[in-house]
Amino acid sequence: MGTLRMTTPRLLALQAMLDDPERERYGLDLATQAGLEPATVYPILVAFETVGWVSSREEDVDAHAVGRPRRRYYRLTPTGVTAAREAVAARRQRAARGLSRRPAW
Repeated sequence: MGTLRMTTPRLLALQAMLDDPERERYGLDLATQAGLEPATVYPILVAFETVGWVSSREEDVDAHAVGRPRRRYYRLTPTGVTAAREAVAARRQRAARGLSRRPAW
């Protein structure tokens, strides 16, 4: 378990996952919902899984029968739900503080 540097793409992925924390999502679905490119979302999901925020599983289907590769589904863990809520709240607090500051001039 650990912490991650929160980048905007990571926050977007967390926000998308928090819309329904119990729902499993595959990478392309999550990328679309978060407004990210698939090539961006997969390394994010690996990082989240490495620190224990996300668990994943590969679907049990015959790829030939369904006519597509098997999907890997991702879901927030209980630790991940807490970490995601804290990260999103922290970003909102930083943004609110920045808006309330008076200009330096």
